[in-house]
Amino acid sequence: MKKTPKRRRTPLFEVRHSPIHGYGVFAARRIRKGTTIIEYLGDRVSHAQADARYGAKDPNDNHTFLFTVDAKTVIDAGVNGNEARYINHGCDPNCESTTVNKRIFIEAIRTIQPGEELSYDYQIQRDSDDAPNVDEIFACHCGAKNCRGSMLEAAKKPRKSARRAPRRAAGNKGTIRKRAARRGGLAERSRRRGR
Repeated sequence: MKKTPKRRRTPLFEVRHSPIHGYGVFAARRIRKGTTIIEYLGDRVSHAQADARYGAKDPNDNHTFLFTVDAKTVIDAGVNGNEARYINHGCDPNCESTTVNKRIFIEAIRTIQPGEELSYDYQIQRDSDDAPNVDEIFACHCGAKNCRGSMLEAAKKPRKSARRAPRRAAGNKGTIRKRAARRGGLAERSRRRGR
């Protein structure tokens, strides 16, 4: 009996020059929503080691292959990294990064058509010691209609101070307590979502 040769499946993606920045990763075939596309690989180092490796880097250079895993670990895809390091930032992304057991994976958040460039929102953290021109350094060139102009996480808007309810007569205290409890419940939910 003859064995039928196994059909080679087209790879999910290919790396080539990108109109966004340098190289990019493009879908070679349709990628369904929810598909895990690739793991972000590279040397796993501490934050201090990552800082030491790139301490002499020009502060106006936004090019990085560093991916923060947690408070102790950074993946440096510049050393032993794979194609995931070429996935560019996008403000209207078709992918997202997920962490599973301290490993980083890139997943499709919608169906991606062949030839479409893969992107995810880098959401690079802002620090108190950032240069005044940090938004210029990490400017975004994704071209999305909703582009926020930066690869950094959105700047936090100043919180409005909560309005205090006017004091009421003793007969209305139950109503005031109910309102306060409702507000507290909403604030607690917002905190859990990270807002």
